[in-house]
Amino acid sequence: MSIMDVSAGPNAFERGFQNIGAGQILLAIALILYPFMVSPFFAFQIGGQILILGMIALSLMVLAGYGGMVSLAQLTIAGIASYAVAIFGTNSVNLMGFGWPWWIVTPFAILVAAIIATLIGLISVRTTGIYTIMITLAISTAFFYFATQNHSLFNGFAGYRGVDAPTVFGIYWRDPIPFYFLCLVVAAIAYGLVLYCQSSSFGLALQASRDNPRRMRAIGYNVTAVKVFAYFLSGLIAGTAGVLYAWFNGRISPGTVSVGESIGILVIAVIGGLRHPIGPFLGALVYVMMKTFAIDLIGAERFNTLIGLVFLIIVFISPDGILGLWQRLKPHLAPTSLRPS
Repeated sequence: MSIMDVSAGPNAFERGFQNIGAGQILLAIALILYPFMVSPFFAFQIGGQILILGMIALSLMVLAGYGGMVSLAQLTIAGIASYAVAIFGTNSVNLMGFGWPWWIVTPFAILVAAIIATLIGLISVRTTGIYTIMITLAISTAFFYFATQNHSLFNGFAGYRGVDAPTVFGIYWRDPIPFYFLCLVVAAIAYGLVLYCQSSSFGLALQASRDNPRRMRAIGYNVTAVKVFAYFLSGLIAGTAGVLYAWFNGRISPGTVSVGESIGILVIAVIGGLRHPIGPFLGALVYVMMKTFAIDLIGAERFNTLIGLVFLIIVFISPDGILGLWQRLKPHLAPTSLRPS
């Protein structure tokens, strides 16, 4: 069956959401009730951070899971959006700060991030495998050192502080519950967009370009354009998360976009699973919970060792991450009468 044959069936919206069942509905209800059942710390610091990091890892999942392109520059793209919010919006540093209102600076920052992601894509899509990883790692490293050493634009290592979330309709969007719901709505939109694209003509073309680019070119597809557009889409998602990340931290500095943090996004995506959009959020849940609570037991300096061990164990047991492990265990957890014979 060809891509055109698949596209001729149910529309992409129907195909993308046809697998939503009772489990997903219950999860949605739990996420809505979550901030009312926990303390403000858990709603803001845990819930908000999981959703933001999950979105950045989701942008990586679009590239790696659907396109076979592993990028270590997704946090850099999010960081560029954060810097754009600080520079063109308001901050408490006596440097830059154009004072644009949030409803202008937010789409502007996301667009800048998407454009930068597209430019990165134009460079990296001409390579494959380890070369793509090295190119995006080099870009991530270069941006980190450029931001650290540039004082006139990025304010060096100190970065920008006082990057505040807006107050809209009398609601201060950095308050724990409003901020959590803001992140939840944005994450749900990003999740739905990726789920839609998965079964759209573009998504099918991207996956086919991953599996057999030579055949795709033979039937008339511009494989390079398809992959570059995937970078643009991932840039929109990462850029949106970057805006939320700036509001979450109240600041942006080179430490936020360091190489170690960039690799952490890859770890999140792989731990959760790269075969479905929910995987990055599962990985973010594990990562944030460990980063928040495990350091009290082992110390902050040993966190990378711990998360590295967890990464190795999960990948060794299930190369598809937590999601793949669940898919393998699910038949054994079902009632005997419902198990396939």
